[in-house]
This record gives sequence, structure tokens and C-alpha cells, in this order.
Amino acid sequence: MKSTNAALYGKGVFTTIAIRETRPFLWEKHWRRLSANAQTVGIDVSNHAESTVHEALAVSIKENQIGSGRARITFFDERTSLIWPGESSNSETLSILTGGVREISDDFRVTVSPYPMNSRSPLAGVKSCNYLENLMAVEEAKNRGFHEAIRVNERGEVTSAAMANVFWLNDGVLYTPSLATGCLAGTTREFVMENLGCREVEAGIEELSSADAIYLTSAGLGIVAVAEFEKSKLPNPPHQITKLLTLN
Repeated sequence: MKSTNAALYGKGVFTTIAIRETRPFLWEKHWRRLSANAQTVGIDVSNHAESTVHEALAVSIKENQIGSGRARITFFDERTSLIWPGESSNSETLSILTGGVREISDDFRVTVSPYPMNSRSPLAGVKSCNYLENLMAVEEAKNRGFHEAIRVNERGEVTSAAMANVFWLNDGVLYTPSLATGCLAGTTREFVMENLGCREVEAGIEELSSADAIYLTSAGLGIVAVAEFEKSKLPNPPHQITKLLTLN
């Protein structure tokens, strides 16, 4: 086994990008966040020019014949661990995966995760390869018959779903957690906020319990209207957020 920071400790950063009509959607936003996240965790990606990575992604999309789907770009820290020394010839490596569109249930059910998020963690807001907490939150929810789970932080504030950002509608007003809660600055989240009026707030879980609609957003999901929250059907009045991606 390699004794690198990536292999031993999951040190890496990634982004998942929607592929629409063979092209990466919101590429500039993804690259900006990926580069910033790499700097935050101490991975030097200066050897990988944006244009070079973009071209490598285009080649992968073409080779795998992805018209509509998704891609994951990952930078791994391949430096040798200081605790478990060994030989390593690289400082970082780039991985590109492409795949088809995720299948999303028409009856998307969401619960509250028993696993809180630490908004003071150095990884809060970073899309790192150390993603086990998020995975455990999703698996726990699925074991109870749900598709996703909302996580709150140590102050009881709504942050996000385990693998998506969250918005909700109440009396015609669209809300989403502020970055101060520790939520990820998702690219789809940013896109929604650029195109629709939305209030960033620090709110308790009771705000979701009384919401007229709840939406999850991510590159993999797109924008999904939640059908049930904690086994209660949501009214889901019409709102332009559900049509936003079809208009662009």
C-alpha cells in the first residue's frame, strides 16, 4: 500500500460537474472552488493549468460518449506521509471520471441526520476526499427508507443535505443556509442565487418542518423538489426554481 497522504488519510479535493450537451456546466465556478479548496488543504495544483484540465475533461467526455451526465475531477496529495515514510515520485495527481445522469426518484424523501456538522472544522465548506461523514449520513438515511438527510451544525442550524445544498420555500420566499453555518458553497447553489431572489439565513430545523417546499441542489442531482420531509408530504406550490436549469 502507498504511504501517501491521499492513500492513508484521504487528502484530496474534488468537484462533480454536470455535463450538458457534451459540455461541463458552470466550469468556471467549479475550477475556482476546486483551486481554492486545494489551497486550503495544502495541495499545490500549479502544475495543472485550467486549460489543460479542461481539455483533458473534454477528451474524457468524448471518449466515453457522455452527452448528458456528470464528471468528477479530483486532485490527490501523493506526497509521502511524515508518519509513515516511503517513496513517492509525485506531489499530486489528477483523476477524471465521467458517467451518465443519476437516476432520481419521483418520490424523493428526506429526513434529518443524527450526525451534526462541525461548522468550526477546518474542512467546513471544503469539498475534500475525506467524505466519510457525508457517506455515513446518506447510508443511515437510506437504511430508514429515505433518499437523503439534512444535517444541522453544532448550534442546531440547518446546513445542507449530506451531499447537496438545500433551499426551502415559505410564504413565497426562498431561503438557503448562509455559508456561516458551515455549508458548502455549491456551484448549483451559487447559480440559483445569481438567478433568483433568495435569503441566506441561519435557521433551525423547524423552518424546514413548516416549509411549503424543500429543494436539494447539486451538480449530480440538478434541482430536486423534495416530496416528503420526515414522512410528511410537502405542498410543493409551483416555483421557478424547478425550471431554472431547463431555461439555461
